[in-house]
Amino acid sequence: MHNSGQDFGNSIAMAEVDKNWKCSETKNGYLKAKKPNPEPHPVATVVQMSGSGPKTIVVPNAKPSKEKCLFATVLALIIFCGILLLMLLSSKGKNCQDFRARVCLTEECVRTASSLMSAMDHNADPCVDFFQYACGTWNKKHVIPEDKSSISTFEVMADQLQVILKGVLEEPITLEDNEATRKAKTFYNTCMDIFQIRKIGDQPLRDVLDSLGGWPVTKEQWSPPDFSIEVLLGRLRGIYNEGFLIEQWIGPDDKNSSVNIIQMDQMTLALPSRDYYLKSSSEGDMNAYHKYMTNIAVLLGANKTTAGTELQDIIEFEKKLAEVSLPEQDRHDTSVMYKKLSLKKLQEIVPQINWLEYFRSFLDVDINEDEPVVAYGLHYFLEMGKIIAETDRRTIHNYVLWRLVMSLSSHMIDDYQKERVEFRKILQGVLSERHRWSQCVEWTNKKIGMAVGALFIRDNFNHDSKETALQMIHTIREAFNELLADNDWMDDETRAVAKEKADAMNERIGYPKLITDREQLIKEYAALNLTKKDFLKNILNLLKFDAEQNLQRLRQPVDKDKWSTEPAVVNAFYNPNKNDIVFPAGILQPLFYSQHFPKSLNYGGIGVVIGHEITHGFDDKGRQFDKDGNMMQWWNNATIKAFRERTQCIIDQYSRYKIDEVGLYVNGRMTQGENIADNGGLKQSFRAYKKWVAQYGEEDLLPGLNLTHDQLFFLNYAQIWCGSMRPEDALTKVRSSVHSPGPIRVLGPLSNSWDFAKAYQCPRGSPMNPTNKCSVW
Repeated sequence: MHNSGQDFGNSIAMAEVDKNWKCSETKNGYLKAKKPNPEPHPVATVVQMSGSGPKTIVVPNAKPSKEKCLFATVLALIIFCGILLLMLLSSKGKNCQDFRARVCLTEECVRTASSLMSAMDHNADPCVDFFQYACGTWNKKHVIPEDKSSISTFEVMADQLQVILKGVLEEPITLEDNEATRKAKTFYNTCMDIFQIRKIGDQPLRDVLDSLGGWPVTKEQWSPPDFSIEVLLGRLRGIYNEGFLIEQWIGPDDKNSSVNIIQMDQMTLALPSRDYYLKSSSEGDMNAYHKYMTNIAVLLGANKTTAGTELQDIIEFEKKLAEVSLPEQDRHDTSVMYKKLSLKKLQEIVPQINWLEYFRSFLDVDINEDEPVVAYGLHYFLEMGKIIAETDRRTIHNYVLWRLVMSLSSHMIDDYQKERVEFRKILQGVLSERHRWSQCVEWTNKKIGMAVGALFIRDNFNHDSKETALQMIHTIREAFNELLADNDWMDDETRAVAKEKADAMNERIGYPKLITDREQLIKEYAALNLTKKDFLKNILNLLKFDAEQNLQRLRQPVDKDKWSTEPAVVNAFYNPNKNDIVFPAGILQPLFYSQHFPKSLNYGGIGVVIGHEITHGFDDKGRQFDKDGNMMQWWNNATIKAFRERTQCIIDQYSRYKIDEVGLYVNGRMTQGENIADNGGLKQSFRAYKKWVAQYGEEDLLPGLNLTHDQLFFLNYAQIWCGSMRPEDALTKVRSSVHSPGPIRVLGPLSNSWDFAKAYQCPRGSPMNPTNKCSVW
C-alpha cells in the first residue's frame, strides 16, 4: 500500500488506533511505527536568483497586509475544500488514508488475528516459500504425537471434533434419546468396557474362523471344508462385508445412474499400495508384515516353528495378486475401466471361478447367467483366475482368513494390540496405540454415523451456517460459470453443457433431514441388533448390517437423496453418479468457516473447499459424467485434446515437487484430479470473494497484521495445510494417495495464481510467481 499525494496520516487519527500507527509497507505481516512529524517552524522557502545561479534560502515570514490576509484566507478555504474533496474520494478506495475505523478490535477479530500470526514464520519470504511463511512456526510448535504418523491443522480439527463426540457419547442414556442414539451410546460403551472385553477374550474371533472352515495355519490336521472357495468368498461378503480377492458391491450403474447394478473391482491389498510388495526398498516392510501375521497366528494357536514358513506362501500369493492389479495412476479413465457384461460372458472370460455360485451365496434375489454386472479393470480378474487355478486350496484359504483376522483383530486389545503396534512402528513410524476412547469414537461414528450426527448437531452446530454456506455455494458457482465463459479452449456447445452441469449440482450441507426426524432415524437402524456386554459381537453385527444395507439395493431404484457420509466428519465430497457436492457439519468450523471470521477468511477456507468440490465435476474423472450422473462423452474431441494438454501441464508441474522426507517426487498422474480441483477451487473462490467486496465494500482490517484482506484470503488457505509427517507416512502418501502432501497443496496452486502474485507483489520469475503457469479451470 502507498499514500497517494499528500500524507494525512498524522493529522487524522484512525478511531481506536494509536495515532502513531499508520499504513505502511508490508514486511512479513508486522506493522511499522512512524514517528509524528515535528511542528513546522514559521518560515517560508524562497528561491533567490544571482549571477552564480539560483539559491534557495529560508527567511522569516513577513506580516501580511490586510489585502494579503484576505487573499490568504480565500486561498486557504479553496485548499481546504480541495483537501476535503480528496479525502472523500480517497475514502472510497483502498488506500490507507481512511478516517473511518478500519481495524476490527472485537474479541473475535483479536483472537483470529492472533491465531493467524502465531502460525507464521515472519522471517520467511512469502514470494520464495509461502508454505514456510504461513506455517513455519505452527510446524515448529506442533510435534507429531507418538500415536500418529503425521500432524496437521486438518488432523487437529478432527481431534477437536472427536473430543466433542466423546462428550455426547458418554452422556447417560435419557428419555431424550431415541432407539438409534441409544444404539450409538451402547456400542461406544461396550467398546470402552475393557474389563468385559478381557473377560470374553478372543473367543468370538475363534468361533468365526471355525464357522468358515478354520484357519489352516492354526490347525494341525486341517482339511478343506465341504464348501467351495466361491462360497467362502461369498460368506465373507454377505456376513462380514469383506471383499477379499474380489471387491464387490451394489451401486448405481455409471451409464445409467438411476439403476443399481452388481459391481466388481480388484481387491484392496493389505498394505497401502502395490509398491510395498514389488519394490526391493520395501523389504523391511514386507518382513514386518510377515512377522505380524505369524505372531497373530501363534496367538490363535499356530505352531511357532512352522507358522512362519507356511505363511510365507501367502505372502508370495499376495505378491502375485499385487503384480496383476492396476496401479492407481492408471485407474483415472473410468470409461476405459468400465466393462458391463452378463454373468454368462464373465464365466467365459474368467472360467476358473463359478460366478453364479459366488453371487448366489450372498444375494437374496434370484439371479441367473443373464444378470448384468459391471467389472472395473477386467484384466485383474483374468489374471486372478489364472493365479487361483495354480494355487493350492490351503494357501488360498490361509490368505483369505488371514485378511479377515487382520481386519477383526484391529478392534482387539492386549496381545493383539501389542503386535499391531510393533507392525505399525515399521510401516508408519507410529510408536504407540491411540487412546481407546479415540478409537471407540471413530468406530462409532463410522458405523452408526447418522445417530452420532443427531447427537452432535443438538448443541454443537450453528444451524445458520447452512444458509451461509448455501449462499457461498451460489456465488462460487457463479464464479465458475464466469471462468467457464472466459476460457478459450472449450467450444461454445460444450461450454453450454458444462454450465448446465454446474447449475444442476445438488448441494448437501451440514446434515440430512433424516437425523432430525425421530421416526426416520429409528427406522435407519431398525435392523441393527447390539448387545450391552459383548463388543466384538457388536462389531460382527455391524459388519453384517452394513453388508445387508448394501446388498438389498439390488432391484431397488437409486435413492439420489440419500447421504453417503456421516455428518460429523471434517471432509467434503463430490459424487459423480448423483452430481452432488456434500459439505458435512464437521467441516463448517474454523479454520474453514466461522460466523465471526472476515469474509476473506471464509472464502479462503470453506470457499476454496466448495470450489474444489465443484471442480471435481470437471476434473479428469468428473468430466466423463453428465449433469444427471451418467457416464458419457459430452465433450467433442478438440475440447478433450485441449483439456488433456492443460492437464499435462499440471501433471508435469506436480511431478517436479520433491518430498524431502523420503527423497521421492509427487506422482503427478495419480494426484492430477485433486490438483486440478485445488487450483480451480482457489481461483473460483477468490473471484467470488472479490465480487462480494465489490458489492459490500472492504472489511475492517485485522489488528496486528499488516495484511490486506486479499493477502489474508491466501494466508488462511495455506494454513489449512500446515503440518508435517513421518518419513514412513510420506512414503505411503507418495505411493498411494490421490492427494498431494500438504506443502504441495499450498505451493502448487498459489504459484499458478496471478491473484496471489498480485496480492503479495511477488516479482515475476520468483519461486511463487513463475513465468509459466498451469491453468485448467
